[in-house]
Amino acid sequence: EMSEMSERSKQNVAHGLAWSFYVGYLKIVLPRVKKSMEEFSRANPNLPACRKTWKLHILIPLSCDIYDDLEKADSNIQYVTELTETTLARAGIKKRVYKHSLYAITDEENQLWHCAVEYATPLQTLYAMSQDECAAFSREERLEQAKLFYRTLEEILKGSKECADTYRLIAYEEPEEVETHFLSREIVWHLRQEHHEEIAVLEQSHPHSPSTALDSAELNLQISVSDLPQPLRTDGF
Repeated sequence: EMSEMSERSKQNVAHGLAWSFYVGYLKIVLPRVKKSMEEFSRANPNLPACRKTWKLHILIPLSCDIYDDLEKADSNIQYVTELTETTLARAGIKKRVYKHSLYAITDEENQLWHCAVEYATPLQTLYAMSQDECAAFSREERLEQAKLFYRTLEEILKGSKECADTYRLIAYEEPEEVETHFLSREIVWHLRQEHHEEIAVLEQSHPHSPSTALDSAELNLQISVSDLPQPLRTDGF
């Protein structure tokens, strides 16, 4: 009876997608991200290296609207290269390849920020379900499931020791009016926070160093007080 109630209310959809995303993908790739970023940094010593940004930045649009090409989503996001791939035998597939794309993000001051970034692919499933009559999945239900997916994934990753400090969840609700560079600004906000964290660590090691901390009045986005009381922006550990 409880199972049937859960099926009717679709409470298990986002929960299952979050766990599948973690077990079938993130748990495999995240522990290897820093090594790939380190290899890229060694091969490109001319680019500034901020170790706190050596993470996989996972985009979670609550609309579940995902672009296959990030450069089309925002012209301030430009593809750079592929990071070192990981090849494993997985579920009967020999030499299955896992890899991430590195992007250069241009901010409002024309400064370049480099990071590995991609969408949370299970959101494509939620979006497809809301477009399929067989799933009977409304737009409102899709939004609630996207929020539940984010909360569930956040809790799973917080409890994962092997994934600690290897990711950053970037959940956001797109503005009603079209903003050409909304996504790049959202990503840069997180990169600046990570850069600030690295500076803070260095200052703790060298207490007499001059402070270069960012203004604490930075934008702090929340979905809503009732639906999701915790800030969307998360440090990921």
